[in-house]
Amino acid sequence: MARLGLAVPATLVTGALAGAVGTIAMDSLWFARYRRAGGADGFADWELSAGTTGFEDAAAPAQVGKHLYEAVLRRPIPDTRARLANNLVHWSTGAQWGVLYALAAGRRGRVRWTDGFVLGPVACGAAYALLPTIDVYKPIWEYEPSVLWQDLNAHLLFGVTTATSLRVLVGRSGRSRSGRHTT
Repeated sequence: MARLGLAVPATLVTGALAGAVGTIAMDSLWFARYRRAGGADGFADWELSAGTTGFEDAAAPAQVGKHLYEAVLRRPIPDTRARLANNLVHWSTGAQWGVLYALAAGRRGRVRWTDGFVLGPVACGAAYALLPTIDVYKPIWEYEPSVLWQDLNAHLLFGVTTATSLRVLVGRSGRSRSGRHTT
């Protein structure tokens, strides 16, 4: 990220922070949808998976965490860890996409909020491409278009918010050190 004036450790931190902000934005949209559909939990309980007691009905991030834990440690993970697995995988995934975007933007020498229109769909598409291989998602063609659209537009919000956040964190006024315009 030297082209943007940041060393690699700073790139990792700013990318992770930008990804966390993007995750909060996306989750806020999902929470608003949950509440409109009659959900009663408050944001903190909903966000931190307070109702998750086991892996059987846990969200996709918990399932991914279960697969990773059991593949690496070669032993079962107790159901009491489903909530923790869900939160760790969910937040680390958002941070990881932010880091990847920060590294890519750094190589290019510019941060553009419009990059979020690529970042979001790439993150969304990666989930639909990879998660069926471990039986966490169904193949993409088995989902209703309305479900895919809701997921895609939530990820678009994630991408645009992550890219905008990185731009703010890097503190550029629209130009990299090379003088190129970055918006």
